[in-house]
Amino acid sequence: DVDAFRSDRGSELDNMALDEMLEVFGIARSFSKKGCPHDNAVVESTNKTPKAEFACRESFDGLEDLQVKLSDYVWWCNHERIHSKLGCMSPVEFREKSLTIPSK
Repeated sequence: DVDAFRSDRGSELDNMALDEMLEVFGIARSFSKKGCPHDNAVVESTNKTPKAEFACRESFDGLEDLQVKLSDYVWWCNHERIHSKLGCMSPVEFREKSLTIPSK
């Protein structure tokens, strides 16, 4: 699902405010299967950094403000933020140099 909020079945995600926000934006929930928390592990891992660096540090005056700030954040991540796994380069710089990540 493109418009899905993926999560495990943790109690911190079982609240009315979150349910209402998802409903307002037309976003469905996508839970991992009961007893199988690995279903959403990749998504949760991928979303951890933007949550910590962006979502938890910002406030938004509406959907348009969220879209502008998120676009700025994604641009910064791709063009300016250096990554140790990429030899302390940004993803764009790494790609422009046609480098590959060495295997372990």
